[in-house]
Amino acid sequence: MKPRQRARQVLALEAAAIQSVSRQLDEAFDEAVGLVTECLRRRGKLVVVGIGKSGNIAHKIAATLTSTGTTSVPLNAVDALHGDLGLLNDVDVVLALSYSGETDELLHLLPALKRLAWRLIAMTGAPRSTLASHADLVLRTRVPREACPFNLAPTASTTAMLALGDALAIAVMETRGFRQPQYARYHPAGAIGRSLLLRVADVMRQGPRNPVIAQDATVRDALLLMTRAKAGSVAIVGPGGRLAGIFTDGDLRRLIVSRPEALARPLAEVMTVSPRALRADALVRDAV
Repeated sequence: MKPRQRARQVLALEAAAIQSVSRQLDEAFDEAVGLVTECLRRRGKLVVVGIGKSGNIAHKIAATLTSTGTTSVPLNAVDALHGDLGLLNDVDVVLALSYSGETDELLHLLPALKRLAWRLIAMTGAPRSTLASHADLVLRTRVPREACPFNLAPTASTTAMLALGDALAIAVMETRGFRQPQYARYHPAGAIGRSLLLRVADVMRQGPRNPVIAQDATVRDALLLMTRAKAGSVAIVGPGGRLAGIFTDGDLRRLIVSRPEALARPLAEVMTVSPRALRADALVRDAV
């Protein structure tokens, strides 16, 4: 089998795993969303516990929850047994991840989790497992098979856990009424932050760097002003200082090619009339 054929097979198996988990959703998911929402109302947090591959998934689930307004932290089951349980308090909800539901380190941790946290939610492929029997709610993630040819390496099962974690994060976000402006606060950097936070006032030219000229000035006057300001355009104002038009270096090039004598002409004859304008508090993404 060619590598790309194997890749398609793996992707099909993992897609089938997600579909399988979707069909297993029941009222426990709705109740889990309610528990997490109530936990946050009480100023608690969602602690996502796992180990090994499930621990890696726990980190991603916690990161997605946190970025969408749900205070969440990952917790390694082994580290928890050696002191990291100190981050738990009695208003927290624990989301414990184990596909088999019989992971030794997690089972050793169960009594402490039950004692220290408010509620325990299990995410497992084994609803009759030890983990599930100790949980207040069980989110089922049983998959038809792993994508591994030996049906051993956690692949489809971890993908299904990750997808269900995303579903939980989005459902909680919507239940709590988490909106785009709040999302922007947690993403000040990168493309997300720029698109949601950066405003025209943050990047626009102001003062001497923003050339402004009267509409009865000549093209030559505008060219000199643009050069001094090192700008590619000049704003043209009419009576009362209201914006009447704009003249750009592109306009200048086209004008000189077609009318070499144009440098002496009034700007009112050659400017772009009524250019589009935005308020300074508009988002940059709306300006471009």
